[in-house]
Amino acid sequence: MSELHKRIRKTSLHSRIMSPEDTIPFFRNGMDLGWSGFTPVGYPKVVPAALADHVEKNNLQGKMRFNLFIGASIGAEIEDRWASLLMTDKRWPYQTGKVVQKQVNNGTVRMGDKHLSVYAQDLAYGFYTKERGGGFDLGLIEASGITEEGQIILGGSIGCATEVIQHSDKLIIEINTAIPSFEGIHDIVMTERPPYKKPYLISRVDDRIGSPYVPCDPDKILAIVESRLPDKGRALSDPDETSEQIAAHILDFFQFEVKAGRLPKNLLPLQSGVGNIANAVVGGMVKGPFSNVKVWTEVIQDTMLDFFDSGKLDFASSTSLSLSEQGFKRLYDNWDFYVQKVVLRPMQISNNPEPIRRLGVIAMNTPVEFDIYGHANSTLVGGTRMINGIGGSGDFLRNAYLSIMHTPSTRPSKTDPTGITCVVPMAPHVDHTEHDLDVLVTEQGLADLRGLSPQERARTIISKCVHPDYKPLMQEYYERARRECCELNVGHEPHLLFKVFKMQQHLAEKGTMKIDNWN
Repeated sequence: MSELHKRIRKTSLHSRIMSPEDTIPFFRNGMDLGWSGFTPVGYPKVVPAALADHVEKNNLQGKMRFNLFIGASIGAEIEDRWASLLMTDKRWPYQTGKVVQKQVNNGTVRMGDKHLSVYAQDLAYGFYTKERGGGFDLGLIEASGITEEGQIILGGSIGCATEVIQHSDKLIIEINTAIPSFEGIHDIVMTERPPYKKPYLISRVDDRIGSPYVPCDPDKILAIVESRLPDKGRALSDPDETSEQIAAHILDFFQFEVKAGRLPKNLLPLQSGVGNIANAVVGGMVKGPFSNVKVWTEVIQDTMLDFFDSGKLDFASSTSLSLSEQGFKRLYDNWDFYVQKVVLRPMQISNNPEPIRRLGVIAMNTPVEFDIYGHANSTLVGGTRMINGIGGSGDFLRNAYLSIMHTPSTRPSKTDPTGITCVVPMAPHVDHTEHDLDVLVTEQGLADLRGLSPQERARTIISKCVHPDYKPLMQEYYERARRECCELNVGHEPHLLFKVFKMQQHLAEKGTMKIDNWN
């Protein structure tokens, strides 16, 4: 018996095994498609590639367009290829890839983003799809197996796959035989509708409240296709000096909070976002003084494996194993060790405000920029150009015990190594308000904003977080705005509204945000 047949334990489904090319007639222009996948892990690979081949060979560019609803990002080899063939019409809620980003920003692809826990819930409520009647025409799911009852055993991510399976009219299942069976690692609870939704009775990171399998009506399965393409994940660069300085500030702050009695010695459950800085912070924890640590997050990156190996990380709950290719090799080579320390949950639970607040999660995420009053922008460069999407950062920051955002104080422009300040007078787009954030960190220092008024926050952020190249400019802006606004009795959060974006204008015209003055 082949490995594929062994993975499909409901033998009546063996008759639905077919090639990727055989699935092409199931697709029609304009369909709402739900996919599995989260931060390029666990997404369907061979069927989307076969459909792209069909469109390309038959000159159907722009004639077969689909609305894609996926947990988060998928592999750029699929995302960008579909976009380049004009196959993506609508895309929710998060994307990565140069082609699709360009099309989002020129209007070719209609993208919307939303807090991920709310997005998954809204999919189940039917808010976005099939012209608001809800559901998906077709769901594409990568799985690692199917049980005797027809239940789906997912792979290295869950995301919104549970909602897709539950609310798709028909399903195509890719069984990936290049990865091990992930049976037993998942904790599945299906989304319910109000007003009688049950609480998520999670009081410990390692609590399990559901099933290892996603329930599925076998009659909905149109086709089962074998995939032998492993998840390659996203490789991250080694921590640089800036990210290590940021990590050091955060570790010092944690130690201060422990001494003050506001955190236990093993901290509270940690959440760490996607990216190199987040990876460096976790790397700092590996070398740090804290042990018996727990993680409640949405992605597990490579340094989490280092954290496990150090013996300091006890358990992690997530919705995706967002590992690099080498990280997956480490996982599979030490499978029995790691899998007993990890649980994967639907993102409607991993990112849900209820357990985040109950567990007292410490949330750490990276913005594009933040301003002197503590508002942060995670999505739009210059207030207009979409990067990826808000993802789950808001789910965590708004509900955490401690909400921390960390970024370099500057980034290079094309002509100036410190040409862009990441601390600005006013954020041109706000994803996280002053009411959501407790601590802001750059390599320059850490600003603890708890209990501070807006003007106190401004002075603290300028003092602690701004790069020396911009500190005089920021101080001049704040003092002038304070003076002019307070004279008019409108100075709770003083701003010079007709000058506040002068830095951004100067960047567009001169290639740097270093203006001469605020006149």
